[in-house]
Amino acid sequence: MNERDGFEERLRQARTHQGLDKPPEKGGALPQSPWGYGLRAGVEVVSALVVGIVIGLLLDRWLGTWPWLFLVFFVLGSVSGVLNVYRLFNPRSRSRTQ
Repeated sequence: MNERDGFEERLRQARTHQGLDKPPEKGGALPQSPWGYGLRAGVEVVSALVVGIVIGLLLDRWLGTWPWLFLVFFVLGSVSGVLNVYRLFNPRSRSRTQ
C-alpha cells in the first residue's frame, strides 16, 4: 500500500465520520430483494405484536385487571408493527436515516 492509498482511506473515513458520505453497507443493513423486504416486514409485525401481548399478559396477571391491559397492549403492539412496516417502505424516512 503506497502513501496515496493510505491518504484515500483516511479521507474516506473522515468524510464518513463527518456525515458527508454514507458508510459502506454491511450485510443485512437493508434487505435488497422482495423476499428480504417481505421477511423483514413479517418479522417486524409479529415481533411487535408478541412483545405487546407478553407485556399485557404480565401486567394483567400482576395487577389482576384481565383482559384490559392485554387488550391495550395488543392494540399498541399492532400499531407499532404497522408503523415499523410503514417506515420500512416509506422512502422519505429511509433517506433521512442514511
